[in-house]
Amino acid sequence: MISISNVTVSWGSFTLLDGISFHISDNDKIGLVGKNGAGKSTLMKLITGEIAPTSGSVDKPQGIRIGYLPQIMEHHHGRSVIEEAVSVFDYLKEMEAELNELTLKLGDRTDYESAEYAKIIDHMNELNDRLSLESGLSPEAQAQKVLFGLGFKKEELDRPTETFSQGWNMRIELAKILLSSPDVLLLDEPTNHLDIESIEWFEGYLKAFRGSVLLVSHDRKFLDNVTTRTVEIMLGHIHDYKVPYSQYVGLRAERIAQQTAAYENQQRMIEKTEDFINRFRYKPTKSNQVQSRIKALEKLDRIEIDDVDSSTLRLKFPPAQRSGDIVFKGTDLTVGYPQKTVFRDAQIEIKRGENVALVGRNGEGKTTLMRVIMGQLDPIGGEAKVGHNVSIGYYAQNQEDILDPFLTVFSTLDNIAVGDMRTRLRDILGAFLFKGEDIDKKVSVLSGGEKARLGMAKLMLSSHNVLALDEPTNHMDIRSKDVLKQALKDFDGTLIVVSHDRDFLEGLVDKLYEFRDGKVKEHLGGIDEFLRVRRLENLQELERSASAPEKAKAEPQTAQAQDFRKFKQLSREQKKVQNRVDYLEKEIAKKEGRMAVIETILANPSEKDDIMELTREYLELKRGLDDQTGEWTELMEQLI
Repeated sequence: MISISNVTVSWGSFTLLDGISFHISDNDKIGLVGKNGAGKSTLMKLITGEIAPTSGSVDKPQGIRIGYLPQIMEHHHGRSVIEEAVSVFDYLKEMEAELNELTLKLGDRTDYESAEYAKIIDHMNELNDRLSLESGLSPEAQAQKVLFGLGFKKEELDRPTETFSQGWNMRIELAKILLSSPDVLLLDEPTNHLDIESIEWFEGYLKAFRGSVLLVSHDRKFLDNVTTRTVEIMLGHIHDYKVPYSQYVGLRAERIAQQTAAYENQQRMIEKTEDFINRFRYKPTKSNQVQSRIKALEKLDRIEIDDVDSSTLRLKFPPAQRSGDIVFKGTDLTVGYPQKTVFRDAQIEIKRGENVALVGRNGEGKTTLMRVIMGQLDPIGGEAKVGHNVSIGYYAQNQEDILDPFLTVFSTLDNIAVGDMRTRLRDILGAFLFKGEDIDKKVSVLSGGEKARLGMAKLMLSSHNVLALDEPTNHMDIRSKDVLKQALKDFDGTLIVVSHDRDFLEGLVDKLYEFRDGKVKEHLGGIDEFLRVRRLENLQELERSASAPEKAKAEPQTAQAQDFRKFKQLSREQKKVQNRVDYLEKEIAKKEGRMAVIETILANPSEKDDIMELTREYLELKRGLDDQTGEWTELMEQLI
């Protein structure tokens, strides 16, 4: 479908991409990985045509529809959420208006045998076929389905887009891209502004998506669940693996190990051969053997080890002084702003040594609670109390709001460093991958990942016994996240972290507070246990709503009997959903098989084939297939 052939991108003497080539086929699900600054976003811009390669070519089929979600994008204001989402269907109204205009024009003509009359008829048929292909769910219904999946509530759909944060506006743009029915999706860190439940919905959507996906993400679990192929960019070159991310990591390590072993064996052989040549070069009796081995060395195909970018963060938090047993306690806590209460009557207690995650839908109060803990916001009601001898190191979600854009990297730390730390600033910055001229860069020109690293370096300049981290892994590459996770596991203080990265939280936290519908609920255990419980609760909510009338008529039962009845009903509901899924999968397979037959006939039709009838049948099958695939996706979300 899309071919990248021998593409080089250079700026002056610096080469970012050096003669790379690979192909994106139909239905490929590719994870594009590499360190921050390796060229992932640049490659996507090459495919969209935003930038041109220094040399080489990017070939795309004519008329291909590409949906591109960059890291940073403009948002449109002046309409409601639902109006903005359905704006992608404006072309349908334009097609209908054109069809009506052609119908009126045709009514005034009598030249039925003319070429122009036939041309109008052909164009009307084309418009009719395209409208028939697009028929099915109304634009509003399709938009609602996607917006709900991305976390919007029904009552929010009529709100103006400008009343939402940048992250929520990004979701609107993502919804528009998905609704535009692209052939290829290019997604540059799409999960940065999604919460855990929206990410899980998005995973299901992408797995069922019938086009190709090229995905940049630093979420290992997301990559594993969505992609089947991994393309790595390293030091200007690419390595293509036909496996998801976790398998790629193992195969990559095996490849480097095999190359290293083969290289070392060859070097030993070369060393012995050169030693023989040097020892017997001037002995007439050995001259033939010497010449033979010289020629053999000249013809030898030398093994090279692929260049590996081994630079990584070196991160260790300073030792923490002992705090009181209770680090933070919120009693009957009601928090919000004059125009809105975010959550009410929360009971929150964080003890020394706990690793606690704050999870939930964006806008439900996670960052707001962080501000209360930091003393930046007073509660509306209840009591918020920080414990004895607590020193909190705070990492804000948006580092651009915290870092001074006019300072250099070095002066950012130099302005706050004290004592002997001032003499170690270059070493500290080197540990965060700021080397050489990097330390003289202005903060304003840093990438998102560089700002994240600089913010973390600031945090480590003084010792804290509580770390409050708000989305610390946004913009961090996977290796940097692994280093940060290990450093936090080794930290001997208390951790409070806001994150939607399931892989990062797994094995790191032992308690969660879920923010949902204006309430805060405590969950003991890790992230996997929490997600399992939430999926079960979602199924139970579905069951309760479906069986409410029957339950209202039922006679009172014991608690044990009610629990058993719920269990049986849940099992029956799951079985019913599974039976429908099995049916849909068979029907989808039938339709796909018939469509493949029609495609073969249309590619080389005979005189007896009715092209018009076959085309109409194909469009009807396609419409039914899209409806059934959508239903299958929704049901699979219930079974997950």
